[in-house]
Amino acid sequence: MNKLIEFLVKELVDEPEQVSVTEVLADEATTYEIRVAPNDLGKVIGKQGRIANALRTVVKAIAMKDKRKVFVEIVA
Repeated sequence: MNKLIEFLVKELVDEPEQVSVTEVLADEATTYEIRVAPNDLGKVIGKQGRIANALRTVVKAIAMKDKRKVFVEIVA
């Protein structure tokens, strides 16, 4: 899942070398923290958060197979 998120985000930004995805495990859920360059933040979030919501939808759909709870956070 980590590599999928990283691939999708790298295709969106101008500085793909600055993209990092961190997996934070908890008891009931897994959180993926996406870090990008400050000038690429708007590209990952999108207008009215549409791209961020699409990323969350894809990740949650994959996590449904394993019956896991997943969150995606975009960290500045």
